[in-house]
Amino acid sequence: MLLALDSGNTAWVLISAALVLFMTPGLAFFYGGMVRSKNVLGMLMQNMFAIGLVSTIWAVVGFSLVFGDSGNGWIGNFDFLFLTDVTNLDGDIPGMAFVAFQMMFAVITPALITGATADRLKFGSYAVLIGFWSLLVYIPGAKWVFNGWLLEMGALDFAGGTAIHISAGVAALAVVLVIGNRKGHGDVPMPPHNLPFTVLGTGILWFGWFGFNAGSGLAADGLAAQALVNTHLAASTGMLGWLLVERWKGGNATVLGACSGAVAGLVAVTPCAGFVGGASPLIIGFSAGALCFLALQIKERMNWDDSLDVIAVHLIGGIVGTLLLGLFADAAVNPAIAEDSSEGLFFGGSFELLKDQFVAALVVGVFSFVVTYALAKTIDATMGLRVGEDAEYQGLDQSQHAESAYTG
Repeated sequence: MLLALDSGNTAWVLISAALVLFMTPGLAFFYGGMVRSKNVLGMLMQNMFAIGLVSTIWAVVGFSLVFGDSGNGWIGNFDFLFLTDVTNLDGDIPGMAFVAFQMMFAVITPALITGATADRLKFGSYAVLIGFWSLLVYIPGAKWVFNGWLLEMGALDFAGGTAIHISAGVAALAVVLVIGNRKGHGDVPMPPHNLPFTVLGTGILWFGWFGFNAGSGLAADGLAAQALVNTHLAASTGMLGWLLVERWKGGNATVLGACSGAVAGLVAVTPCAGFVGGASPLIIGFSAGALCFLALQIKERMNWDDSLDVIAVHLIGGIVGTLLLGLFADAAVNPAIAEDSSEGLFFGGSFELLKDQFVAALVVGVFSFVVTYALAKTIDATMGLRVGEDAEYQGLDQSQHAESAYTG
């Protein structure tokens, strides 16, 4: 039986969907400022193109495979193919509002990968990669986390720490291992060409993340307010944690570090936003900022050319938030936790939730890595993933799009 629609909840979910969509051009500016000037349009295009392609996939089959009720927790069915009958969903918001909100999650997830592969992907191959990645990696993972067996097992993920950030972070590593390092990596300086773009992108991401997290409860209520405050506080302390460790290790607190730390805090609080309160978001954000900065040493030691630190910020940040939720989940913030006996270890719970969080992170991470690596190797063997040496030297703007960001 359908519930009466709530106009306040509907308005908030629609606004949240728009905020999450705004995050993708924000991500484009965040990444675009960090690449060299000859690649900025290539980066902007890769992110903006994800909106068109992934939205189409979501409408045709994605929503149905994630939220269609197939009777199992592994994959949905085709009941909502081409968005048929979504108005029949239970709840106090229109089915299309939920479709729109979840669509924007699907859009930004593969776009996160572009930061690791910056400066060296063929545009056509990139399009094929994110299209099949959305179908083969994001859709199954989102089903398991939001509407499937990992949720039923007891793992918590309020807004996508595992399905989005861990999945995309691991995928970024897999693609980097296939395509290799940029020409001159480690020898030729490759500084950001426009840090003001990155600051602008950070501000847009921070703003949009309020919809990302506070909209995930699908209601304009006290839990949304708590999630919004948690989101802001974690970003704030994420910035502080990154900058303190950066100053301690390198002697300077950089603008890029402030932006990266804020995003690390936002990533870490994503799975936790609707399940924690009090001092917890401050601790979660600060821990993520500090740990994600230290994680930069991993790529240096392994000689991985993760161009814009996707692995450190999104993979490590996602893992930090997912695991810390096993410590800080609080039934006083979200009574649904008490119903599932899933409080965090620091709030009277057992190791059960921490174990479930670990399993969810491991399963989604391993699945994403294996499938992404196989997909990237297949595309590389058939179409070629990486541009040629001359095209890389020329830059993606000219070699892939015959345009330049700056003229005169």
